[in-house]
Parts: sequence; C-alpha cells; structure tokens
Amino acid sequence: ETYNVGGWNEKANIDIVKTVCSLLDELRPRADGQAYAEQITYVTDRPGHDRRYAIDARKLERELGWKPAETFETGIRKTVQWYLANPEWVANVQSGAYRDWVQKQYTGEASA
Repeated sequence: ETYNVGGWNEKANIDIVKTVCSLLDELRPRADGQAYAEQITYVTDRPGHDRRYAIDARKLERELGWKPAETFETGIRKTVQWYLANPEWVANVQSGAYRDWVQKQYTGEASA
C-alpha cells in the first residue's frame, strides 16, 4: 500500500512502519535491546484490500495557498513523540473506555 498524506509524500506501508520502528528505537528503546523492526510480521492481504491511498493537494495549494507546515519526517516524529507522551490517552483507546465518552456526548447517557 502507498499513502499520500497531502504533503507531496508517497510512502509504502512498510516504509512508514520502518520509520516508526526507527523512531521508537531512538526515543523508547526496547528493554531487550532489540530493534522494533524485528517484530514486523507479514500477513496475507485480505480480499478487497486497498493498494493505494492518495490525496491531491493541488487545489488546496492553488486556491487557498496552503502548503504543509511539516515534512513527513518531522510530522511522524512529532506524532510518535505525542503518543509516547500521552500513555493515558492510548490506554483509554485500547481499553475501549472512550466509547462511554462518545455515548454520553452524543446521546446524553453512558452505555451499559
């Protein structure tokens, strides 16, 4: 798969994964000293799997004068740093507890 994040960057999934692994090696090394990339496993594509996602940002640039403030490299670094600095948020998403907040906000009552 290839992703284009609207900033004139096209990256294959594996390249994004390897970038995140390298950042984690630098910012939060594994206790066993191994590289995070050692944990990458390959799986069979599922039926209907999207091969490419792309955003054409030319209209944004032409009509609004918008240009990305970040490169892929600076943006992914900031994203990884944010997740590492906000473990409570990550745990809340992983536990599913955020669903109660959504339920309360949009229906006025917590889920059972």
